[in-house]
Amino acid sequence: MNLEPFELFCERMRDFISRSAGPLHLHHGSVGDADSEFNALAIELFKLQYDSVPPYRTWCESQGAKPSSVSHWSHIPAIPTAAFKELELTCLPIQQRHTVFHSSGTTRHRPSRHWHNAVSLGLYEASLLAWFQPHLVPEHGSDKQCSLRWLALTPPPNLAPESSLVHMLGTVISKFGSGRAVFAAQPASDHTWLLDADAACAMLDEAEGENVPVCILTTAFHCVELTSSLAKRGKRFRLPLGSRLMETGGYKGRSREIPKQELYDMVLDRLGITAEYCVSEYGMTELSSQAYDWVAGKTGRSSCDPSHGPARCFRFPPWARIRVISPETSRPVSQGETGLLRICDLANVYSVMAVQTDDLVALRNHGFEFVGRKAGSEPRGCSLMAK
Repeated sequence: MNLEPFELFCERMRDFISRSAGPLHLHHGSVGDADSEFNALAIELFKLQYDSVPPYRTWCESQGAKPSSVSHWSHIPAIPTAAFKELELTCLPIQQRHTVFHSSGTTRHRPSRHWHNAVSLGLYEASLLAWFQPHLVPEHGSDKQCSLRWLALTPPPNLAPESSLVHMLGTVISKFGSGRAVFAAQPASDHTWLLDADAACAMLDEAEGENVPVCILTTAFHCVELTSSLAKRGKRFRLPLGSRLMETGGYKGRSREIPKQELYDMVLDRLGITAEYCVSEYGMTELSSQAYDWVAGKTGRSSCDPSHGPARCFRFPPWARIRVISPETSRPVSQGETGLLRICDLANVYSVMAVQTDDLVALRNHGFEFVGRKAGSEPRGCSLMAK
């Protein structure tokens, strides 16, 4: 297969990302030239993927759609995330599938698979860095290292090479870190992750003693496990000002659901990190871009308690768009209504850019509030890695 058109598209996407990842208030809520450029890129990529990913072409034909009949990105057929478990949704020949990311880590469910070669992995990293920086380290330039210590409650990348989350965290730490990073978890025999609370505590002790702020990167489940471990030890940290937390994933299959406000109260109590410095991330193996619900250190109505103002909402970068679809009618819902999240991610160049999830969300302006999973769906998310 001739991959040159995909490589050229990746080059244009890198340029689009670098031009689009500016001030957050200029993201894709706006209309005009940016929206027109997104649509043109989406239509071009749809044709490439329709022609080069046979299972996706079959799906589009079943939906009565083909490039000649689609003129707007919102009409590009979105393939269900479950299809990534069963089908080879990639244009890459086997010999170029240098990296594969798998969803979750349990043996109970067949994982989704997302293949990359060097070019697509480079675009994946460009996408994640460009949107991570303004949300988690907004006070630092995109090309500068941060005066932070880094604690990831995951295994290191070399021990979890098939985890997109671990690859993401390794990429972030390599870009913004200064060499002082700890990965405080180990993979278990069933591919789940075992938290190393001793290693985490040792690192936090050192950072607190040296008055250096810490950025903690974790699944929600391991965040609860760390704070619970600190409670059992009767230990509280008061991490320096500027310390922050990025949490992701859910709890299904591992523990009770914990409301966001309760989780952040636990973080404040045991780590000394305020809600203004807690950011939630939404991502999945099937995508190359992530969404965030807050900017670390942002002042104002920052509480995640809706009684203190509008609820936080997740927003994808300008190179991705969302639609929220009614499960009953398959039509877009109105503002404030709940439906299934559909994502069009232009950074998914070598696979399929339009993905239909089983996640129920409420549409909030140009973002969304996570509500839960569609009834009967498998549990998913990086917290399934936790044990």
